Amino acid sequence: MADGDEIDADGDEVFGLPAATLAEVRAALDDGDGPRLAGLTDPLHPADLADLVEHLSPRERRDLVAQVPGLIDGDVLSELTEGLRDEVVALLAPGELAQAVQELDSDDVVDLVETLDEEAQESVLAALAAPERAQVEKALAYPEGSAGRLMQVEVVRAPEHWTVADATIHLRQSAALPDQFYHVVLVDPRMKPVGYCTLGRILSSPGATRLRDITEDSFRPFHVEDDEEEVARAFNRYHLISAPVVDGNDRLVGVITIDDAVRILEEEHEEDMLSLGGVAGESGISARTGEILRGRAPWLGVNLVSAVLASMVIGLFEGALQQIVALAVLMPIVASMGGAAGTQGLTVAVRALATRDLTVGNARRVIMRELVVGLLNGLVFAVVIGLVSWWRFDNAMLGLVIGLAMVLNLVAAAGAGVLIPIALDRLRVDPAIASGPFVTTVTDIVGFFAFLGLAAVILL
Repeated sequence: MADGDEIDADGDEVFGLPAATLAEVRAALDDGDGPRLAGLTDPLHPADLADLVEHLSPRERRDLVAQVPGLIDGDVLSELTEGLRDEVVALLAPGELAQAVQELDSDDVVDLVETLDEEAQESVLAALAAPERAQVEKALAYPEGSAGRLMQVEVVRAPEHWTVADATIHLRQSAALPDQFYHVVLVDPRMKPVGYCTLGRILSSPGATRLRDITEDSFRPFHVEDDEEEVARAFNRYHLISAPVVDGNDRLVGVITIDDAVRILEEEHEEDMLSLGGVAGESGISARTGEILRGRAPWLGVNLVSAVLASMVIGLFEGALQQIVALAVLMPIVASMGGAAGTQGLTVAVRALATRDLTVGNARRVIMRELVVGLLNGLVFAVVIGLVSWWRFDNAMLGLVIGLAMVLNLVAAAGAGVLIPIALDRLRVDPAIASGPFVTTVTDIVGFFAFLGLAAVILL
């Protein structure tokens, strides 16, 4: 078992930063014990080190970096949340920063640099040697969120006419191979990629075998301007390990590996979940108060508008509420159930749109399915709440009213939960960000109007 792993009471491994280590690091910081800090942090994985840095206060981070020189390397910088990288880069001496970024592949340097502010970007670029800096600046010239920024320029390539023996000799003699790679990309005389071979096939094939005869069927090149999310989905869909990237002339300029594709998918998923909660753009627990306020306030304002509209609907039936007090008691139930049902459909629809599972071809079927589910749920809970209301207020017609309102609102919620994300997606608006307030508005207005309107017609 690796150092730093925790074991719970049942003997199962619990991965991550042990709470005891965090407490010991804080105690060593208070004592100014540099050697002890070095001993505590040395066994930690870069991801756990980044987690440690994020848990510390700004003063503690400054003291940790000062007392343990060389602690923050390139891998740790890559693991830090975006909102914290600027602060940590500013703490590093020029020599430390140069050592940290020089250990990274070009794609990791680009990923690091593009999330920093302008001053921190200049610090990182100045720490690079001229050739590496030129590579990074070239990658940054590609559109944000493109395959050109995602790729690494360190590519293992070979002429398509080579044999396994030729490739093996080249790999053994080359002094500039990436630390990790999965394929040898075959190119024609114009540097156009025509296929690739896995290292396993190369090592297990006779020396006289031509490389073009052991290429993989999964070969799929991408263009430098392809959207990185589409590239990541292709990796997931076609089970790719790595893929070459070509420029406008179809010349090989880089390669994208599965670790970068997985990172993009994780970021996309996290972004969708934060957007659904109205907190898109926050950089985690290290986010500053002002950043959190700017991200959340607009959507709270939208919800306020929704609440005002709902209250206006309620105001239309002020007379009914004064005559039948039970309506005020039961009214929130209809709106709450509609909101919950709408959120369920919304979550499924937004995720299906993000993964391209919900398309024009199957939208009609999905919409009809959600409406049927809404109707069936509405009927079930209409009977339940109708009987409860009849028993509670000794009024059968009141039970009928709330039952009918429940059916109407759950059907409306089911429809809104899937139709609104689809409509926003067609309008090129991110449904993860904008759908929630619209669905809430629909369920509140329909719920209150249906319940109070039916009450006014049936009970008065």
